[in-house]
Amino acid sequence: MFSKILIANRGEIACRVIRTARRLGVKTVAVYSEADRRAMHVAMADEAVAIGPAPVAESYLVGERIIEAARETGAEAIHPGYGFLSENPDFVDQVVAAGLVFIGPSAGSIRAMGLKDAAKRLMEKAGVPVVPGYHGDGQALVLLAGKAKEIGYPVLIKARAGGGGKGMRRVDDPADFAEALAAAQREAKAAFGDPRVLIEKYVEKPRHIEVQVFGDDHGHAVHLYERDCSAQRRHQKVIEEAPAPGMTTEMRAAMTAAAVKAAIAIDYSGAGTIEFIVDASDGLKPDRFWFMEMNTRLQVEHPVTEMVTGVDLVEWQLRVAAGEALPKTQEDIRLDGHAFEARIYAEDATRDFLPAIGTLHHLAFPGDIGGDTVVRVDTGVAAGDAISPFYDPMIAKLVTKGADRAAALGGLIAALEKTQVAGSIVNIPFLAALAGDADFSAGEVDTGMIARKQETLTAIAAPGAAVVARAALAASGAVHDATSADPWDTLAGYAHFNPIARRVRLIRDGEEITASVTARPGGAFAVRLGDKSEFVFDALHASSAAVALWPGHVTVFEGAVGHNFSIPDPVAEAEDQAAGTDTIRAPMPGLVKVARAAEGDRVTKGQALLVLEAMKMEHTIAAGQDGTIAEIVAEGAQVTDGTMLVRFAAAE
Repeated sequence: MFSKILIANRGEIACRVIRTARRLGVKTVAVYSEADRRAMHVAMADEAVAIGPAPVAESYLVGERIIEAARETGAEAIHPGYGFLSENPDFVDQVVAAGLVFIGPSAGSIRAMGLKDAAKRLMEKAGVPVVPGYHGDGQALVLLAGKAKEIGYPVLIKARAGGGGKGMRRVDDPADFAEALAAAQREAKAAFGDPRVLIEKYVEKPRHIEVQVFGDDHGHAVHLYERDCSAQRRHQKVIEEAPAPGMTTEMRAAMTAAAVKAAIAIDYSGAGTIEFIVDASDGLKPDRFWFMEMNTRLQVEHPVTEMVTGVDLVEWQLRVAAGEALPKTQEDIRLDGHAFEARIYAEDATRDFLPAIGTLHHLAFPGDIGGDTVVRVDTGVAAGDAISPFYDPMIAKLVTKGADRAAALGGLIAALEKTQVAGSIVNIPFLAALAGDADFSAGEVDTGMIARKQETLTAIAAPGAAVVARAALAASGAVHDATSADPWDTLAGYAHFNPIARRVRLIRDGEEITASVTARPGGAFAVRLGDKSEFVFDALHASSAAVALWPGHVTVFEGAVGHNFSIPDPVAEAEDQAAGTDTIRAPMPGLVKVARAAEGDRVTKGQALLVLEAMKMEHTIAAGQDGTIAEIVAEGAQVTDGTMLVRFAAAE
């Protein structure tokens, strides 16, 4: 076994590899860009090396710098994770030439499967079923249109290099073929630098089922059963599961045998995935699946296979790369239970899954959800980290295992409802809606299901009055005062004859909401929304509610949905109102903590004048204009809402 390895990746996969290496007593070296200087994988590793600016082309894709980092730190091998350089055969050659070990397949195996058309010809030769289509070198319009006619419409035009749905077009009518071909070629050229395409028969009700394979350098190859990855949006996986629902003994035997045959055909060593397209229009049949492509690396969805087989795939990667034989024979690998993985992303499902950014001001994952369901969370971020525009916006992979599919799926829904993220838009409501969909629950899923149901699956109901009241209570600060260890805080709601009502303003979807919060005897709170409904919360319930306060916002969690409300900044509003006038007034009751200017001072617009402490926070009061101070409140003064803080001398 290696004594030290370098991980040429970031985020959750880097953290995942580090955890297994640590368990095996292998030291780890992380690499990081300027944007990842404080990232979780950097903190977890034994050593860390900076490799360049934030853009991947200047850091994580610079193979020479990564190899240099490995040499500098004395690492013996490089684990590529997935993405980035994981399937780059030239990088593998560089690693080997540097006297290091690449933890993955050989450059030859990667090249053999790197181009889809060549890979399919190789698989045909090896006796692995492939989708009817044209995988030749000819790229003339007349030739390709003729092949499409021979195959029979509908057909799929696919880029021969790359994946992720880029350079892919479905064509139902021969009249549309030329335009679709030109578009696919342009997209393929832009994405992969290669405009060449292949033509395949389009499967009407396709399912994406893949088989995890593993080989070593001693002539052994095994499978670790299948995963179903049919739940996709924009040709990218969303929820994966193992084993595949509806899988028959005959179908599994045929599919896993074909997958192992494919691995043997290229002398494969390490972890790999054989992806198949399946015609599920008449159930799962042994003669209705075809080779699609091979991923010569660890897959994002590998945890579901680990959960149902009890195998640590990263450990196997390290052992095989170190020259050991596979730890188990095929007969030793058993299926146990069912597992799901949901990919939690910072993205707006209501806007066609547009990626989002933001600081994760609040982040909480479920622990024990009760029953026999096992929950696993793979993540590379923590509360306070930022989702940047430079990298994939994945926040975490939420994985559940149960005794059967129903138990695992019920556990997934429960775990999603207990996952809380505030600070960025996330896809958790969509994931919960998909997991709870009747067809998905029944295992009736195909690759087009999400697109057909997208409007329903991404719809989010507006928060009810009780949720709004909860947000107003949190924004008021009343609960903090009531539960504070500081005895003076308890006076915040005191009045000699009647309790004082705190006025709260919130904004939701551009609409302003007003509420008043009043302390009640016994530690309860009454929240009145406008002149309408009133809600009463006891102190204990209110303080333990699923609510997150973050700068300028409050989020109330209701099931899998996080309802976000903006809290208007009274200081900023006061400054805006004061611009062009001769006075600045207190936007709220508070204590003048610091005075940064004095009478007679000449100040400029934006200059800090006072620090006002209110609701346990310090607010800086700045000048809204240039001018000379004629009068300013004294430091230490207690002021009420509307008190004059600063008066400017009249302009001469």
